[in-house]
Amino acid sequence: MQSAPLFRQFDRVMGLGLCAALLLFAQAHVQADTLPSWNEGPAKQAIIDFVKTTTDQASPNYVPHTARIATFDNDGTLWSEQPLYVQLRFALDRVKTLAPQHPEWKDQEPFASLLKGDVKDTLAGGTKAISEIIMATHAGITTEEFARIVQDWLATAKHPKTERPYTEMVYQPMLELLAYLRANGFKTFIVSGSGIEFMRPWTERVYGIPPEQVVGSSIQTKFELRNGKPALVRLSELNFIDDKAGKPVGINEHIGRRPIAAFGNSDGDRQMLEYTKGGDGERFAMLVLHDDAQHEVAYGPANGLPETQVGTFTQALYDEAKHEGWTVISMKHDWKRVFPFEHR
Repeated sequence: MQSAPLFRQFDRVMGLGLCAALLLFAQAHVQADTLPSWNEGPAKQAIIDFVKTTTDQASPNYVPHTARIATFDNDGTLWSEQPLYVQLRFALDRVKTLAPQHPEWKDQEPFASLLKGDVKDTLAGGTKAISEIIMATHAGITTEEFARIVQDWLATAKHPKTERPYTEMVYQPMLELLAYLRANGFKTFIVSGSGIEFMRPWTERVYGIPPEQVVGSSIQTKFELRNGKPALVRLSELNFIDDKAGKPVGINEHIGRRPIAAFGNSDGDRQMLEYTKGGDGERFAMLVLHDDAQHEVAYGPANGLPETQVGTFTQALYDEAKHEGWTVISMKHDWKRVFPFEHR
């Protein structure tokens, strides 16, 4: 007489067990995709294969933890660089903030055009004009004061197209890649042409990359006492440009090890990728091709893409990448989404 209830109880237990097993299987399947915003394909597989072969102790290409160094360009590789580099936008805004203290700027270029709202004429002066703006807006204060100014600006500044904070204009697939590498014992560094002191205040919060793992351009600083307290003061003199051939130099000076993986998106990253691939053992080099006009900006001009003032990915660089076996990823075809706030 009790057999029916017992069978029903057995069925219920088995049903619950099956549901739990299915749930665990589903969770394991989700966890197995460590790069969920990447489409399946050669680019994603190349990353996974590289990590597997360099972290498997049974592999002839095994690399010890201490040598697992991965370097990333920032602008155009980890976050958006269009329509202007973010640090340049910061400098232009600083001119307007500081203008009341500099009445002479009303008649002095490149400041006069900028204060009239003409950014195009301001930048027509090229590198010389940009250097003047950078020095006028970045120097004469302590490193701590500059860091606070950067943080305050990022807290309110918005991208002109999306109206999102610049710290949300980061590439979701690259955030996943950074996390994936670190989960497999890699140390991730930023190696960028942007200012080292501009990036350090926020990279740990946004990318999980601490200040000591940021390499960038810099102006000179000096030690002095201000109000009886020791401080580092930023001077109006250039110290180091961390771009193009400067990137391997910066890597050597700040990191002291040749990377085994490097990631970039433009001609300014060419030497970093060449330096990385020039070492012994298994190496990985990757370039981001901005070919998604719908979700970001298509520019290059590799493969006939439009030329812009920033992020020059030439056809020559594309050809070198193919010839040398570097992985070129297509934002349009290799990524399911570009930014964390959007979905496809």
